[in-house]
Amino acid sequence: MTEPELRLLAGRLQEICLGAGLSVATAESCTGGRVIDALTDVAGSSGYVRGGVVAYADAIKEELLGVPAIVIRQHGAVSAQVARAMAAGARTRLGVDLAVAITGIAGPSGAMSGKPVGLTYVAVADPAGIEIRRFAWSGDREANKDASARAALELLLERASAIAAGTPGPRDAANPADAADAGGPGGAG
Repeated sequence: MTEPELRLLAGRLQEICLGAGLSVATAESCTGGRVIDALTDVAGSSGYVRGGVVAYADAIKEELLGVPAIVIRQHGAVSAQVARAMAAGARTRLGVDLAVAITGIAGPSGAMSGKPVGLTYVAVADPAGIEIRRFAWSGDREANKDASARAALELLLERASAIAAGTPGPRDAANPADAADAGGPGGAG
């Protein structure tokens, strides 16, 4: 996905959020700020974007987003549990309606047993709960980062659209693949 395509998704999100009075924040790890960059590339984004945290190091996840150290130790930085905690922390600490979190292994290194290069978790926290999605990208580092940013924007769009329509639906459950997340220490987050 190209930068213009990310901006197109960001523009759609902006229209929905401004129309519904929703605010957004980001907590990014493996995407290194690509999501907040796409959001703020659209003129008028200050009307709904409150800010973002690039939490690449585990200590920053803990200090700025409130991710419990024990969650990182037990499940690794690249896990559904850490994505959930990052999204919840960003939503609370930045005082927004929707917060997206991305943690993954962009590559080319960082893989470990049960956690291959390309493994990524995207979570969105909103008033109805937290939704987490697991992805396994197969591209190079740039492609994996772009795919993760796209997935984050698409989940934000989905959640914002549901809230704007007044149909938030069943929430606070990870997709079925997350139940199989073996966790384990480590991760490139």
